[in-house]
Amino acid sequence: MQAETQIRDPKGEWRPDPLPAPSPIFNGPWKPVGLLKHLWGVLWPYNLIYAAMAFVCWLYLTPSLETTAHFGIGWIVLLYLRNVVLLVLVAGALHLRLYIKQAQGIRFKYTDKRLADNDRKFTFGNQTRDNIFWSLVSGCLIWTGYEALTLWAFSNHIIPYLDMRQHPIYAVLLTLAVVYFRYFHFYFIHRLIHWKPLYKTCHYLHHRNINVGPWSGLSMHPIEHLFYFSCVFFNWIVPSSPFHAIFNLLHAGISPAVGHAGFHRMVINGDTSVPSDSYFHYLHHRLFTVNFGVEVFPLDWWLKTQHDGSPESLARIRGRTAAS
Repeated sequence: MQAETQIRDPKGEWRPDPLPAPSPIFNGPWKPVGLLKHLWGVLWPYNLIYAAMAFVCWLYLTPSLETTAHFGIGWIVLLYLRNVVLLVLVAGALHLRLYIKQAQGIRFKYTDKRLADNDRKFTFGNQTRDNIFWSLVSGCLIWTGYEALTLWAFSNHIIPYLDMRQHPIYAVLLTLAVVYFRYFHFYFIHRLIHWKPLYKTCHYLHHRNINVGPWSGLSMHPIEHLFYFSCVFFNWIVPSSPFHAIFNLLHAGISPAVGHAGFHRMVINGDTSVPSDSYFHYLHHRLFTVNFGVEVFPLDWWLKTQHDGSPESLARIRGRTAAS
């Protein structure tokens, strides 16, 4: 765990120790103990929490397949409201604790700067209001649109359906596969929207958030949301259950709040803390052209786009930029 005393550079920036590194499981050779440790690190705590949330949503907060066989404004609105509530509970709780109550000050915060509250580049001139607006109005709406279309397709036997009761082992493995597909999809979609025409059209809106907060994660242009939530196409091709599709979309909708918290760890009590953010992705918001994915699936290392925050990485990236 990081020590209480944190050394910041003259600009108020702080970096964790150790710096981001790819999971050693991809370096081989695979060993059972190492593989299990890697899988547990991927699942605990957040992905298991997201899976549990999706399971509850599927059982109790999603219309039956008989209902979703026909489009209806009533059940689609209920899906939208459910997704809004989920995002408000997660992003809102993190924002309340870390930024309104300032429960741990700037301990484990990557920068000592506050979120912008008087900046004309943001909608309404306020970073938090801007982020909430784009997250709830565009993000949750497009999230819900993909979900409604997928449930309708399941109901009408347009996409392959899996009965989890008949294939429980496959269902568990598929849940893990959804996580890895999300990471794969995120990297390549993210690279795509950094293509200059798409960046200028839509991705610029997300990158107005250099100093990120929990509401920054899903704050995107509607065009970017269409690309981002297309991760559910995985469930249109691979035999799945509605739970897997709900989990896929919920993971995409909720996990950015944690990944953009702006704090490396969240203090629970005294020296007890839990991870709450990704320094790897924070560097992407600072430097723009690095770290398009996540550490646990090291596409950035394989495709030479990683930056771990060290002076050596910075020199390498600057050299590559100068050469290009």
